Amino acid sequence: MLVREEIPEKVAKELEKYPEILRKLLYYRGIKTEKGAESFLNPIFEENNDPFEMFGMEIAVERIFQAIENKEKIIIYSDYDADGIPGAVVLHDFFKKIGYDNFENYIPHRVLEGFGLNDEAIDEFAKNKVNLIITVDCGIADVEEAEKIKKYKIDLIITDHHLSRIDSKGKEELPKAFAILDSKQSGCNYPDKNLCGAGVAFKLVQALISRINTFDFKDFRLDGLTPGWEKWLLDMVSIATISDMVPLVGENRLLAYFGLKVLKKSPRPGLQKLLSIIKVDQKNITEDDIGFMISPRINAASRMGIPEDAFNMLVTKDDNEALKYAFHLNKINDERKGIVAEMVKEIRKHWNKFDPEKKRKVLVAGNPDWKPSLLGLVANSLLDEHDGPVFLWGREAGKTLKGSCRSDGCVDIVAMMREASDLFDEYGGHSASGGFSISLEKVDLLADGLEASYQKVCVSGSDKKELIADATITIDDVNNNLEKEISKLRPFGMDNPKPIFLLKNIEIFDTKVFGKKNNHLKIDFTNKKGQKISAIAFFKKPEDFSVKIEKGEKINLFANIEKSFFAGREEIRLRIVDIV
Repeated sequence: MLVREEIPEKVAKELEKYPEILRKLLYYRGIKTEKGAESFLNPIFEENNDPFEMFGMEIAVERIFQAIENKEKIIIYSDYDADGIPGAVVLHDFFKKIGYDNFENYIPHRVLEGFGLNDEAIDEFAKNKVNLIITVDCGIADVEEAEKIKKYKIDLIITDHHLSRIDSKGKEELPKAFAILDSKQSGCNYPDKNLCGAGVAFKLVQALISRINTFDFKDFRLDGLTPGWEKWLLDMVSIATISDMVPLVGENRLLAYFGLKVLKKSPRPGLQKLLSIIKVDQKNITEDDIGFMISPRINAASRMGIPEDAFNMLVTKDDNEALKYAFHLNKINDERKGIVAEMVKEIRKHWNKFDPEKKRKVLVAGNPDWKPSLLGLVANSLLDEHDGPVFLWGREAGKTLKGSCRSDGCVDIVAMMREASDLFDEYGGHSASGGFSISLEKVDLLADGLEASYQKVCVSGSDKKELIADATITIDDVNNNLEKEISKLRPFGMDNPKPIFLLKNIEIFDTKVFGKKNNHLKIDFTNKKGQKISAIAFFKKPEDFSVKIEKGEKINLFANIEKSFFAGREEIRLRIVDIV
């Protein structure tokens, strides 16, 4: 059981105006000065980066203004996930705000068209005399598709945040577009390289608004469109930034921080209806509500049906239509959860037969009847119980099998696939998460091939990291004051994780399982005042832990501290991370 080191005296002195626990948590986030702390704790929106520092922004703005002036046909082509769809809404709302109607939003079908620009859609755009395509959260790797667009004499502006392609000689290969807005491309000096797709789209809108009064647009409404109006779009940017799990530091923290403030007041009927259905209090909405409640329902649209349903829910101004889409997304998300649960059960059964002694490190399973769009969710569920990477495959259309893979942190998933590259038709991703396609002829070789590649790639001693607490506290410390100090660091996410506290040798007052399926755990403790403090863990039971969870037993608890508003009742409670 490890607890982080005490902070240096010099840093403690520099941060002495803050309470001790906040000083520690700031230091553990790399913040060592009062100026840095003030910037982190009290962000100022006006200190966001100048959008024109992004390479390509000047010519992108000029080209869009030209299109507006000449009333050209514009396509906003976005990805189908909870980053691309809110990003598409950002551009949609801008054009609607100025009264420009000669544009359409296009979102490809996850299964039938796949990620990024595709040939059939491009052919349709050409037939419909489209003049300009603006991508959101895609396009940076679509070299051949960009070439085709150029041959059709359609201009292409790419807004993306993914990495560009690298050719066989190790050189960056960029699409031949009119402009590319992606801070990760070489030659771009934009200060923040970690914006999500919707974040890049937002910076484009910010740039457009800052220059719009320098152009003489006839027939368009520019009244009220002054610098600052774009803040109302931050509800979409916060959803995308948190959903896409980009680092919540730097400009991302700024956008998510103010985006949550806007989200609490967002007038979008679709959001309001959805929040009502899923029983999330809008005025108290948190990053957890986005990550666990809103994002899955946006993603359910493309995983279980058509992505336009999520887009339409977010842009509609009609209450009845908003309610219809919100109910639909919630319904198909419930269906999605049921299918995922059945797949998890089937894989557990298969794996227990295939490897009863648990000797293999790589869990590999597949079924032609499984939907590839759900496999990432299934793999995430299996990571909690499997000590090693998970590779799953399925098939939706055609002969090619498609899969998703996840790592528990003990190995780089892409390095594994690179080592076994002869097995795959295509593969990609990052160290913890990836995707692949494989032919039916090679799928029987996958389990042995990946087991061998794991042994080569996995570095000795690279098992899961031991859990480290930020501080040791007692049950008496769990109160409003501590939660208030912690909440100053919100929103939590990548590179700004929720603080973990260690409560040593605390006695269990009572335990129970709850929920419709009795699959959640609640443990009660009492403080010196006799007040009950609860700790909960969703989708966990007492037997899932290595120690006895019974009344009267003493345990060591790793937990987060949070404020719950369940059923309209405010409560400070613990969220169980682990029990030892």
